[in-house]
Amino acid sequence: MARLHLVRHGETTSNVMRRLDTALPGAALTDFGVRQGVRFALENAREQPAVLVSSVARRAEQTAELIASVWDVDTEPLEGIHEVQAGDLEDRVDTDAHQVFREVMDRWHAGDLDARIPGGESLAMVYDRYLPVVDDLAGRFLTGDNQQDVYIVSHGAAIRLIAARLSGIDARFAAATHLHNTGSIELEYTNGIWVCHRWGAETAPFGRVDEPLVVAESIGDEPMG
Repeated sequence: MARLHLVRHGETTSNVMRRLDTALPGAALTDFGVRQGVRFALENAREQPAVLVSSVARRAEQTAELIASVWDVDTEPLEGIHEVQAGDLEDRVDTDAHQVFREVMDRWHAGDLDARIPGGESLAMVYDRYLPVVDDLAGRFLTGDNQQDVYIVSHGAAIRLIAARLSGIDARFAAATHLHNTGSIELEYTNGIWVCHRWGAETAPFGRVDEPLVVAESIGDEPMG
């Protein structure tokens, strides 16, 4: 059964600096981020063809191009699957900005579609642009007789929100379980139902996280994961 893989891009300088970098086209990969992209491709070597797409952000396109070069497949940037837009918090690295971003994200994971990042997006806006792309790819490649795995190279915060929406996974687990650079989430689509099989290093069945959604930010925690 073909599956959807939501893959976070490789490391950027903004990730290292813990900068809220969401505006397009955004930062490029670091040298380490390039190695991460190649390593992902090698560790997930393909014997069968796969569909590989990315967001239009520079870091996602670069990561997809690295994977494509190893797999010898084509890749295509698609509109609509870029990162949550940080609005007035863009380019900030301070604790106050991170706290505002985290609090809105936690409200989103709790189901508040209308909570909005100051000057940025609401969860409803993220869904409206991102989910149609997933639906289109699922309809073309995850159903019927000629199925292919689909890899979407995208962004940590958006990936977790979309994967949680599709699979109905526990909100606290989704909020607490971040993705490292080139970490991924694997979902299966059968008869209109999405099932999550792997979330980063965690595999199904997934446990519950009992702590409140709003948790203290740990030192060194990278906000976009």
